[in-house]
Parts: sequence; structure tokens; C-alpha cells
Amino acid sequence: MRSRQIQPVFKDDLEDRQTALRQTSDTSCEESRAGSSPTPIKVGFIVGPTGIGKTALALEVAERLGAEIVNADSRQLYRGMDIGTAKPSAAEMARVRHHLIDVRSPGEPLDVAQFRALARAAIAEAAGRGRPVLVTGGSGLYLRVLRRGIFAGPGAAPQIRAELLAAAQRHGVEYLYDELRRIDPTAARRLEPRDLYRIVRAIEVFRLTGVAMSRHQADHGFNRAEYPSLMIGLRMERERLYAAINRRFDAMMAAGLIDEVRSLLGQGYTPDAPPLSTIGYKQIAAHLRGETSLEAAVELAKRDTRRLAKRQMTWFRRDPEIIWIDAGGGAEQAYSLLADFFRSAAAD
Repeated sequence: MRSRQIQPVFKDDLEDRQTALRQTSDTSCEESRAGSSPTPIKVGFIVGPTGIGKTALALEVAERLGAEIVNADSRQLYRGMDIGTAKPSAAEMARVRHHLIDVRSPGEPLDVAQFRALARAAIAEAAGRGRPVLVTGGSGLYLRVLRRGIFAGPGAAPQIRAELLAAAQRHGVEYLYDELRRIDPTAARRLEPRDLYRIVRAIEVFRLTGVAMSRHQADHGFNRAEYPSLMIGLRMERERLYAAINRRFDAMMAAGLIDEVRSLLGQGYTPDAPPLSTIGYKQIAAHLRGETSLEAAVELAKRDTRRLAKRQMTWFRRDPEIIWIDAGGGAEQAYSLLADFFRSAAAD
């Protein structure tokens, strides 16, 4: 079977463009209708770092509210990536309707603009049926563009992308990350060192415009509220969170994460490209390729997940609109806050 290399990450054929245009057009129509409505759609958000218990809390609250959930976890979008992303189970999704779960294969990565279009369509569809909407996830960038709009950068430059991809194939993704650190250290600090898609895009924007991606984003400001919203953040003392992360990864291993990664590799997906470069998948893939012991792979995955949680909390703490509640027993408080929020929406 031919291995899926890095190139398909940037697939941009006519069919994809037509689909994206239809999604954008549909979303624009929804935005126009929402803008002319005396009661704009209100959206509740439940956010926080990985492993803190967002799924369980969101399920409990959504069930009591009669709400639907829109996923904002960038990896739960992909089919076949179930155990390693802590995706809601079939039983959980039977309790509460979910949107943006299993919408792509791992060979068809979804960029931020496409996510925003799909999420806005899902929000409009659920609200159109009279359902409150909860958005939950830990992907800070996805949440920001959904709430605040998106910087519309220059179009793709195939020649530049081809050069960057070739460099990544020859020297590794870290080579491009080092280049990004030189030209845009602010953007580099926000990205994972192996997040090939976003690293390439940031370098591409700089080469096309001569201006750093982070500067473009700062000028955009993300200051337009897309929805009236209530942001609830889950917090937990660091040692407790780290212990929960370790236990969760042990549970993933017991649930069959090795077999899940083996299956994805067998289908030709490569851990060198997103979304399979996700923490957990790439470490177990390294073990399956004989590059490291299973014990070392597990410990590295746990360590990298803890580091991810720390970065996510740093991101969320910068948002003054988040109302923080304790993750250990905050379901009742979250329900009360969101019930009042949606009740006021109905009264407006």
C-alpha cells in the first residue's frame, strides 16, 4: 500500500474548492439572516485544558438544558481517531446530539477556516430547531475564530508550499520550525514544533507579504463578536490535573490505543503529518516502528500531554471573558450559569 505522505495535507483540487465555496456561501447566508434577526444566536462555551473533564461536564449540562454540542477539539473531527482523542462514545452521543465529530478522514485535514464554516452551519442548524448550543473543546485557535472571526490571509502559493514540504521531507519538520522562530517568534511560540500545516502556512504568509503572520493577526484584532456568548472555563489544581492526564492515558492504552494506531498506520497514514502527529499517536507510532520501547513511548506521551495542558491554560487565562469554575464539582454551577444565559436569550 502506498504511504500517504505530507503532500495531501494541502489538497486543493476543484472539488474541494467548490465544496468550500458552497460552505462559505451557506454560512454567509446564515450570518446575514442572523444579523437581521432581533434575537441573534447565543452560544455557550465550555473550555479548558486537555484531560480536565470537559466532555463529561458538557454532557451533563447539555442533557439538562436540552442543548446540542458542537465539537471544537481539532482531533475529534477525524474518523478512526477515537481512543487517542478521548472522543465521546456512541452511548454518550446517543444521550446528546453532537456536531463535528467524524467529519473527515485523517487524510483530509481541516483548516481553521473550514472548521469555522462547518461550526457556524451546525450552530445555525441547531438553533433553527430551537435548541440551545454548547461549544466545547480545548483548541484555543478554533474557539477564537469561531467567537471572533478570522484573519483572511493571502491565498495558497503552490510553489512556496512545494518548496517547504520538500524541505520538511529532507530535513524534518523541526527545520521549518526553526525558520519560523527566526521570522516570527510570536507565531512559533503558539504552535507545536511538529504542527507542519500551520508552520508552513505561517512561513508562506511571511514570504508572500513580507509581514509576520502574528502581525497580521494582531492587526485583525479578533475583536468582532460573532455571537453573544457565555464562556465557562474548567480549572483544576495542577498536580491533580497532571495525575488525571496520566490516568487517562493509561485508560487509553487499556482500551486499545496501540491497535488504533496500528490500524491507522496500516491504512497508509503517516505520523509525520497532521492530524496523526497528535500527541499519543506519534509516540505509539514510534514504538510500533521499533524506534522506542513501549514504556518510553507511554511516558513521553504523558509528558507531552501535560505540557500541552499547561500551554492551553496559559492561552485561556489571557481571556478575560471566561468564568472559571472548579472542574471537580462544577456541573451544577455551570448548569445554573448557562440556564440563566439561555433563559435571558429567550426573553430578549
